[in-house]
Amino acid sequence: MTEYLERTFVALKPDAIQRGITGQIIHRLERAGMRLVAMKMIKADDELLKEHYSEHVDKDFYEGLKNFMQEGPVVAMVWEGVNAVPNVRKIVGETAPREARPGTIRGDFAHMSFSHADEKGQAVKNLIHASGEKKEAMEEIALWFDDDEIKDYTRTDKEHVR
Repeated sequence: MTEYLERTFVALKPDAIQRGITGQIIHRLERAGMRLVAMKMIKADDELLKEHYSEHVDKDFYEGLKNFMQEGPVVAMVWEGVNAVPNVRKIVGETAPREARPGTIRGDFAHMSFSHADEKGQAVKNLIHASGEKKEAMEEIALWFDDDEIKDYTRTDKEHVR
C-alpha cells in the first residue's frame, strides 16, 4: 500500500443492524470509493469489547457501552482506500449524533444526545464505530480479524478512485 492508500476498521453497532440500515451504510462507503476487504457478523464477547474499548474500561459509562454492544450482532469490516481513516470518519460524522452534520451517516440516521442517553441511563446509540487514526485502525483490524480474513481483489472503478 502507498502512503495514501490505507485500511481502516469500521463496526456497525447493534442499533444499525436492528434498524435495518446496514446496506445503506455500506453503500455510502462504497459510493465514496472505499473498497470493502473484510466483513463478518459477530456477537462481541466481554473479552473482545474489553480490548477494543480498553481506554474506557475504568470509566462510569463502560458497563452501559458494553451492554449496548452486546444487544445484538455487530458487523465488523475493513475498508481500504485513499486516506481511508480520515475519509471514513468524515462520512461517519461526529461521535455525538446530535452534533453530526446532515449528509453524514450519524447526521442522517442518529440524533440522540449524550445528555439524553445519560438521563435514560443508556449508551449513546450512534450506529457505527470508525477508527480515529492509522495506528488505531491497524490495532483494531488485528483485534477483530485474522490476516486470512482480509481479501484482495480489483474493483472496476479503481482507475477513478485511486
